[in-house]
Amino acid sequence: MLAEYIALAVLAVMALAEWQHARRIGRVRYLAFGPRGSSAAWTLAVPFLNALAMTFVAWGLASLLWHVEARIHNRSTIDYRDIQHLILVVDVSPSMGLTDGGSDQKLTRRERASQVVDSIFERIPLSQFRVTFVAFYTDAKVLLEDSADHEVVRHMLESMPMWHAFHPGKTNLFAGLDMAAKIARPWNPGSTTVLVLTDGDTVPATGMPQIPASVRNVVLIGVGDPQNGRFIDGHLSRQDISTLRQVANRLKGHYHNGNDKQLPSNIVSLITQRDENQNAARWGRREYALAAVLVGSTILSTLPLLLHYFGTAFQGGTRIGLRSP
Repeated sequence: MLAEYIALAVLAVMALAEWQHARRIGRVRYLAFGPRGSSAAWTLAVPFLNALAMTFVAWGLASLLWHVEARIHNRSTIDYRDIQHLILVVDVSPSMGLTDGGSDQKLTRRERASQVVDSIFERIPLSQFRVTFVAFYTDAKVLLEDSADHEVVRHMLESMPMWHAFHPGKTNLFAGLDMAAKIARPWNPGSTTVLVLTDGDTVPATGMPQIPASVRNVVLIGVGDPQNGRFIDGHLSRQDISTLRQVANRLKGHYHNGNDKQLPSNIVSLITQRDENQNAARWGRREYALAAVLVGSTILSTLPLLLHYFGTAFQGGTRIGLRSP
């Protein structure tokens, strides 16, 4: 409250000073403003603007001095308000081990998914992200939650045959999405991106989960050849583009065929882009104090120029061509 008391004191002193200044101007108004004895109409607001501007500056500087802690900008230290969440929902079914990934179709689908994730990690500020890894097959399991160790994610994608941890059956994409929604629900609104990597081999007809407000973006990336499939477990497995695109539309997200192309820059920018409402909500005393100093100092520096050029139409002195008697 010290800054508020100082601001009130400055306001009282400025009000008294402007009142005294107005009295003195009144005594010489005909000399200063000519036969009319009055300045331009807008100048009636000058005493109030001066007082308010000085009050803004006093409150802002006092707040910065006594109420705001200094910030040290260190790249190794991230403010908790700047942390974003990335949930990887990865298909680990046996069909992800089929070899038809990449532009030359010599990679397994799991290896292609790992390449896509590596490409995304290289294009986002990893220090600001905490990664959660959700593996799904017949159901979903959380293997890593809100971790800053991104190398662990790469290792799990490339080297771990995780389908052994699940009961055999049909792939349940919605189980992975439902698990991601449960994890993200308590987080800040607009702080989370859900990134799904799957071949879209089998997708349930019902059971679409409700995405919480904490999730800003949902991106579905398909891997595997969408044209020529591979046989596994008695059926032809291939990336089902139409189904994955429909799921993405229902989630109000984005779909990308990542089998031979990396994620485009416009979608990567959606992952790194912060929510505008979240940024606006972060305004505190420091931001308001800086704004008050800026507004107040701008008014104080601009008013003298405006008064000089536009304060009155009267121009003192003798006219050219007239002689004094």
